[in-house]
Amino acid sequence: MSKVVYQNNVKTLTQLIHRREGGQNIGLLGGTFNPVHTGHLIVADQVRSQLGLDQVLLMPDAIPPHVDKKSAINATDRVNMLRLATETNPHLGIELAEIIRGGKSYSYDTIRELTNHFPNNNYYFIIGGDMVEYLPKWHKINELIKMVQFVGVKRSGYPITSHYPIVWVDVPMIDISSTLIRNKIRQNQSVKYLIPDAVDQYIKENHLYG
Repeated sequence: MSKVVYQNNVKTLTQLIHRREGGQNIGLLGGTFNPVHTGHLIVADQVRSQLGLDQVLLMPDAIPPHVDKKSAINATDRVNMLRLATETNPHLGIELAEIIRGGKSYSYDTIRELTNHFPNNNYYFIIGGDMVEYLPKWHKINELIKMVQFVGVKRSGYPITSHYPIVWVDVPMIDISSTLIRNKIRQNQSVKYLIPDAVDQYIKENHLYG
């Protein structure tokens, strides 16, 4: 099969989105969110705005399926911080499918579950441009791409081409990571403006990452 390169632009995608009767256009931004930070929120809000989605849901994983397994705090604290981070934006929310299901969080299983429960919704799975090259290694990727539209967030130094149908969006580059946040907290450094104030307060009150 010949290689097909998809380079849809935002305007074209927005024109092609047709809301199914009774359904919504939902973006999904997965991650460990250990903790959630401003970069996550900017990506979620920008993708929602640029693609005209009804909502973007931040979706914490139970156990990341990556080879380099991450050590995360318990799900309750991560979910509580997500609630605090998204409560002021009516267009952002939380999807707990992977937390409730437990075990390794394979995207295929999650999307299959969501589309079975909400067949009228259109789902848009948001990933960083640095992750696009790993899509061939994703669990049941060929079945997954038939159920969901992948949205790639452009990253400097990474190509915007793929064998798979990716819709690319431009988002301001915010070089923040959860690892950076955790390290700053351990070193008693300020994380103001890197995470929402409510999340910062929650971390302090619950003595997380110390």
